[in-house]
Amino acid sequence: MEGLWRLLSRIKDYKRSFILSIFSNSMLSIFTVVSIPLLIPFFSILFDRIPALPVRPAGSEINEWVKYYMSDLIVSQGKEMALFWVCVLLVIVFFFKNLFRYSALYFMAPLRFGIIYDLRKKLFNKYLDLPLSFYSNERKGALISTLTLDVQEVEWSILNVIESVFKSPIIMAGSIFFMIYINAGLTLFVFILVLFAGLIIGKVVNTLKKESNNVQEMVANLTSHVEETIGGLRVIKGFNAENYQITKFEKENASFRNLLTKVVNRRDSASPISEFMGVSVVTILLWYGSHLVFKEELAPETFFAFVFAFYQVIEPAKSFSSAYFNIQKGMAALDRINRVLETDNEIISKPGAIHKKSLTTSIDFNNVGFKYKDNNVYALQDVSVEIKKGQVVALVGSSGAGKSTFVDLLPRFYDVSEGTITIDGVDIRDIDITDLREMFGIVTQDAILFLDTIANNSSFGGNFSEEQIMEAARVANAHDFIELLPKGYHTNIGDRGLKLSGGQRQRLTIARAVLRDPPILILDEATSALDSESERLVQDALHKVMRSRTSVVVAHRLSTIQQADNILVLENGQIVQSGLHENLINEIGPYKKFVEMQSFS
Repeated sequence: MEGLWRLLSRIKDYKRSFILSIFSNSMLSIFTVVSIPLLIPFFSILFDRIPALPVRPAGSEINEWVKYYMSDLIVSQGKEMALFWVCVLLVIVFFFKNLFRYSALYFMAPLRFGIIYDLRKKLFNKYLDLPLSFYSNERKGALISTLTLDVQEVEWSILNVIESVFKSPIIMAGSIFFMIYINAGLTLFVFILVLFAGLIIGKVVNTLKKESNNVQEMVANLTSHVEETIGGLRVIKGFNAENYQITKFEKENASFRNLLTKVVNRRDSASPISEFMGVSVVTILLWYGSHLVFKEELAPETFFAFVFAFYQVIEPAKSFSSAYFNIQKGMAALDRINRVLETDNEIISKPGAIHKKSLTTSIDFNNVGFKYKDNNVYALQDVSVEIKKGQVVALVGSSGAGKSTFVDLLPRFYDVSEGTITIDGVDIRDIDITDLREMFGIVTQDAILFLDTIANNSSFGGNFSEEQIMEAARVANAHDFIELLPKGYHTNIGDRGLKLSGGQRQRLTIARAVLRDPPILILDEATSALDSESERLVQDALHKVMRSRTSVVVAHRLSTIQQADNILVLENGQIVQSGLHENLINEIGPYKKFVEMQSFS
């Protein structure tokens, strides 16, 4: 329940709405409790069921004073006129009762949706803050489900009952006070029955949270499956695997249907069970109360007032019952949200981190070793190399040799397990992480673009003029094709840039890297999977952007690395050869083998 209290602690940020809602609920409670019971003595006197009380009471009993004022109204106004004014009063009372009912909900709405806004914002910010290592063991669909469905479940299941949780005690307190005032013994008898009924209801729902957690996990599985299917449609259609995917989805969907039916049935049993138990309690109350009336230990009108007050307790109690079901269901979603929010990010700037945005002399790997989380095998081991300012360093090796890991360590996507990486002699872990990453321009094989315009994709995360954007596009050989698009730089390129060709997307990512004018470029397999013409344009763009910049290149193709100042050949996470192309090609070793096979992977 700690997560629930943390969630509810956010109410302090919406103090005004909360106070006004509590005030409205308090007034609603008053008008609810007094609306009918006050009419009982009036009609009893009006129809001569009880004698009028013409003399001002000497004591302070509320019941006597009510009888006195009702008697005075009937005597002074006459029965018909008194009835008229009481009816007017009744309309006014119910008007204000419903006015305060609405205002309680009105003031609660900003609180409910404000907390959800804050929760969703915090979760999204956390996604951006967490290191890449967190995502290695997470499903994308599950994370999307947490941000959307789980947050919505919290709103539906927990915050949706806040008004009843805060409103019900106020109404119940007023009604219980009224019941105790009427007959304390009868009140104690009733609440012994209510406690017994509550224990029965509690036993019905003790597994709801666990089952709700399973439901949300299945939703995450479905979301992941749909996301993978849409992303892999080309492969699915190419392999005629539609039926395979359909069968797989139907199996997961059927399991989800069965579990959801079970959970909903259990949840929906709350209201009937609580109503049945409530009716049972009321029935016993009617029997016992009538017995007291027959024995003349309780006046009939007082007993009916007691029954009415008890009914005002039953409805909020039913709300509490439903709230319990819903909160248990929502807690499963809240637990998943808190699991993400409570995940520590170890890759952050140290207190007093150094501000550094330029490369003066060199980047140095000093006996660097690295293991991925939950993996005992070294992805890089005992790597030492100097990358001087202005050099182009190429990384070659088979898949899994450690090339991508090498470049991922530079902007601290991961931190080294052993050794150090320094820039101008400063450990990169001592540099402010924002400054560190601004030193790098990154171009990857998978051209990662967003559902936005070309201009916004180019200036992504920065504030650049249109002229600067166009100049970067010219350097990347992208300006000509952009000008031919319907809206030029303001053309929306679609989801992941799929309205563009592979080469166009690649050149746009180069333009994005160039626009920041970084001192260091990382080109991670940037030219694989391109046709000859696209590769020529991209290669030309890369040669232009690498001028006067320090560049670390990972490539499949020989043409990308032939002009490198230093080539590092990696095998099993270790540098096994290094040097210039013309020297390495004459050595017997893996580099010569790669060149001969034209298999730079």
